[in-house]
Amino acid sequence: MTDWGLVDPGAADASGTDDDAVLAAMVEVERALLLVWASELDEFLEAQADALDAAALDRDVLRAGVQRDGVPVVALVPLLRAQLEAAGLAPGRLHLGATSQDVVDTALMLVAHDALAVSRSSLLDAGRRLTALAHAARQSPRIARSLARHGETSTLGVLAAGWLDGVTSAIQAIDATTFPVQFGGAVGTGAAADAAAGRPGASDDVRSELASRLGLADPGRAWHTERTPVLAVASTAATVVAALGRIAGDATFLSREEVGEVRLASAGGSSAMPHKRNPVDAVVITAAAVESSGLLQVIASAAIAGDERSAGRWHAEWAALRRLARLARSASTAAVRLVDGLEFDADRAAAILDGAGPAGARPDVEVLSAASDRIVDRATTRFTRLTGSEGTR
Repeated sequence: MTDWGLVDPGAADASGTDDDAVLAAMVEVERALLLVWASELDEFLEAQADALDAAALDRDVLRAGVQRDGVPVVALVPLLRAQLEAAGLAPGRLHLGATSQDVVDTALMLVAHDALAVSRSSLLDAGRRLTALAHAARQSPRIARSLARHGETSTLGVLAAGWLDGVTSAIQAIDATTFPVQFGGAVGTGAAADAAAGRPGASDDVRSELASRLGLADPGRAWHTERTPVLAVASTAATVVAALGRIAGDATFLSREEVGEVRLASAGGSSAMPHKRNPVDAVVITAAAVESSGLLQVIASAAIAGDERSAGRWHAEWAALRRLARLARSASTAAVRLVDGLEFDADRAAAILDGAGPAGARPDVEVLSAASDRIVDRATTRFTRLTGSEGTR
């Protein structure tokens, strides 16, 4: 029996991050490496690259290989060579100059890159909706809450602008993140690639072209033991989930019946209370946010690494990084649904304000109006400037 999401609402969108996606990414690394060697050695290896078929690989053999060897690539390479031999093609150039870590690290960077690209697209959609909400509610007063108590008067527009700032920061984090290729051979020296090419420094050229073919960055080095690239990607994914978790938490509280400043369109049912409508999108985003910090801790702990391939710490990264990428993608998808169906109840917010706190806590109406305009304009301008035409489509 396999995991298929029965008790995993926070990561409901597994597309692009499941085992098949990781396997396809590993095969794509091997395919691209063949094409790099075709260029480097002036050989015709395109047929070999085309013959590699991730879908046809025996999953049971790969699963057994992971249990036996601790890494998936040891079993993967013979299966791929068998595909080449079955097609009447020479398998000798497959995996040339590479090691298991090159394939696993690069494949996981591909998976994370693609997942966060999807997340970014969803964040753009959510940001557009929040921009509209902030503009529409910039002069709708509400009581702001501080340490779980009534604070001073603010506006619903300021609330939406704060949410938008988080989304913008998450997009900014994705845009600033580098997804580097890994290529260094057995212990990161690139010696095997240099020997295969017959010249010193060939491994640098192989790495650079491999990065180009895969759409990843060339870090100009091997980072076998220097794990900050993984920590940076993991931090970005956690940043996305945290920004959305703040929105989900506010939406959950403000949509409570006794508050009612927010109305949510999407709702889940209850097995025991048919009348109940649960804020399901906010709930699943919150679940992702609660989980992501622990996963980030795993990556940070593994980053101390050691040797040229860490015993156990490197292995702990795989599932944690893949999971963080999945949570970021899933939370972003849920956030679009959440904000698309979210409405402010300005009348209810005003009624709560009327009964809130001392009159002295309420600033002059003109002062508040100007402050709200300034905050909303800054947030929406920041989003639009960062995203350019993407933010206005």
